[in-house]
Parts: sequence; structure tokens; C-alpha cells
Amino acid sequence: MNEKLSRFTKTAGPGILFASTAIGVSHLIQSTRAGADFGLLIMSFVILAMILKYPFFEYGSRYANSTQTSIIDGYKKLGKPALWLYFILIITSMFFVTGAVGFVTAGFFENLFGIDYLGEWTIVILFAVCVVILAIGKYNALDSLIKIVAIVLVVSTVAAFILVLYNGPIEPVDGFITKDLITVSGIFFLLALMGWMPAPLEISSWNSLWTLERIKQSKYTPKLKETIFEFKFAYLITGILAVMFVTLGSYIFYGSGEELPNNNAQFAHHVVTLYTNTIGDWSYMLISASAFAIMFGTIIAVFDGYSRSMKRTIELLFTQNETIEGIKSRILYIVILLIIATGSLVVIFQFGDNLKALVDFATVLSFVVAPIIAIFNFRLVTGKYLPKLDHPPLIMKIISVVGIVFLIGFALIFLIMKFSS
Repeated sequence: MNEKLSRFTKTAGPGILFASTAIGVSHLIQSTRAGADFGLLIMSFVILAMILKYPFFEYGSRYANSTQTSIIDGYKKLGKPALWLYFILIITSMFFVTGAVGFVTAGFFENLFGIDYLGEWTIVILFAVCVVILAIGKYNALDSLIKIVAIVLVVSTVAAFILVLYNGPIEPVDGFITKDLITVSGIFFLLALMGWMPAPLEISSWNSLWTLERIKQSKYTPKLKETIFEFKFAYLITGILAVMFVTLGSYIFYGSGEELPNNNAQFAHHVVTLYTNTIGDWSYMLISASAFAIMFGTIIAVFDGYSRSMKRTIELLFTQNETIEGIKSRILYIVILLIIATGSLVVIFQFGDNLKALVDFATVLSFVVAPIIAIFNFRLVTGKYLPKLDHPPLIMKIISVVGIVFLIGFALIFLIMKFSS
């Protein structure tokens, strides 16, 4: 038993990073909005997205463990056009995704400290802190603290969920009219919800990079089943929490006639009241601090994930040895960090104070590019690029095919409805 725990401890890391990234915007923001706007009706789509997107996230970890290279290296094996397409997709999405996560994080920061008067400077300062932490390589110590705080938020969420089930949903106000999901705006929100449920699909490449980095740090190469178990455990937690957040949003806000605010700080306040309405007012500062810590961990993970993936893609596309080492590698990483921060700030300033528009645009964009990432990942783990013993089981292959059809189908339905309206 002690030996198994020791092996798990050495393996653990990539899945936890994935979970902390996923619990950010998709849970605190999108799942809460989903429950508040559409009630428990939306729950089936959350569960469906979690199931059908699971294989493509797992394939990042599977490929990294089996080949000891990142899945981005695998994209090159599919042919340089595939790697170029991945490069273009990442450049297209990274500023919007980072901008959306940063904007939400700034809202929780402003809510915690009551400094919304700083306006856009809050996001500038936040991004500067993130870049400095990652540039000087001091994230490991911070990461340990964030994991402890994450436990507080998880425990609080479970407690709030149990209490809200016990108390039951609120009584709808007189004249309350339910929103129709089968409309252009309804489908748009559904895509936005599923685009980041539980996370953008490009995170599968980050997970493969984090898996390799964990092996390097721990000096322990886990068996494939150990890597898969660690990721599966983290993914299950994110799924359970998504269900809880949808339920909280539905039981506390659905039918109240109250529209969740579009301002990021005010929205953060309403998310925190999900807990105080059930646990008690005494918990406000505790939950505010925990929620901000989760979001701060998410934005740092986003900066790190995009920077690592862009750095590896640039190495594969533009260098003969496919590797940049030493001080040049560190400089390239820092330059990419600065480019992402600058581009994301431009995106945020373009959207102004419109939280929902920015988040929805970023999440829908992630959904639209998801089928391409899904097809790439599926081809890499079911073909000649992986030993037969490391191929996913038949059930995973079936879910993958259904998932690809699901991702393409919903994207086409949205485009047809969008351009015919």
C-alpha cells in the first residue's frame, strides 16, 4: 500500500494542474451561468461533454507516457501541415482564452480586496505578476499553496451542494419565463459551455508537456496505467464539481428573475454568494480568497501551458535540431510569455467591461477548433505511432468516434443557425 502511494505521489502533478485549470472559468463562471439561466435542463449537456471529450484529453497523457515525447511532436509525425495547422489554431485562440481567464481572475481579485476602482490596471498588474513568477521559475512554491487552497474550495463546494440539496430549489417568482435553449443565442451559449467543459481541448497538449516535466522533476517514469489513473482521478473530480456548480446555480438563481451581472467583479461577488447563501455569511472572505487562488492558479497554468506549447511548436517548425537549450530556451519562453500577455491585454481592452461576451467568444472559439485537435489526437494513439499494447481500449475508441461526430455536428448546427438567422 505504501509503495502504491509512493508511486502515485511521484506521478501526481499533471492531472492536478489540469483540474486546477478546468475548475476556473468553466466551473465558477460557465457552469454557474448554465444552472442560473437554464436550470437542471442543461445538466445533460455538461455530462455529455465531459464523457465525449474525455478520450482526447487522456490521449495527451497516454502519448507522452508511451513515447516520452509530447503530443505536439506527434503532430509533426502526422505531417508538417498538421503541425502548422496546430500552430495557427493556437495563435488564433491563445489571446482570447488567456484574456477571458485573466479578466475573470481580475474580477475575483477586485471582489476580494475591493479595489475595482483600479479598472483595467488590475489586469495589467495581474498579468505582470504572472509573467514575473513564471519567468523567474518560482511557480513551484506557489503551486503547493494553491493546491492547499483548492482543497478548501472543493470541501466548501461539497458542503454547499449538500446543503442546497437539503434546502431545495428556490420558488420561481411570479411571471418567470424559462429561456429557450433551441435558439441561436441558446445554441451559442451551449457551445460556449461545452467549449470549455471541462477545458479547451488544446490543453491535451499541455498535459503531455506537464507529464514529461513531472517525469523529469521526480526522476520517476510511471507505468502507462499509473499515468492514466492519475489523470482519470483528476478528471473525475472536475466532472463531479461541474455537476455541483450547475446545481448550485440552478437551485439558488434559476427562477429568481435575477440576471447575473456582466461586470467581472460583480459576477465574482454573485459566485461567492452561492456559498454564503447556504453555508453562512461568515464564509465570505474564506470563499473569496479560495476562489481567487483557484483562478490565479488557472491563469498561471494558462500562461505556462500556452508558452510551453508554443515554444515546442516553434522548436519543431523552425530549428534543425528541434530543440533549443540553455539560456536561449529560457529567453524564448519569456518572450512568448510577454507576447501572450500583450496580445491578451489588447483583446480585453477591445471587449471593455463585457465579461459574458469575452468569455463566450473565447469558449465558442475553443469549441470550433476542438474537432481538429480531437482528430489529431485520435489518429496518434490508434495508429502506427504508438505500440499496440499502449493503444486505448475499444470502448475508448468508440467514444472517440462519437465524440468527433458530436463536436463537428454541433459546430455545423451553430454555423447554419448563425448564418441563416
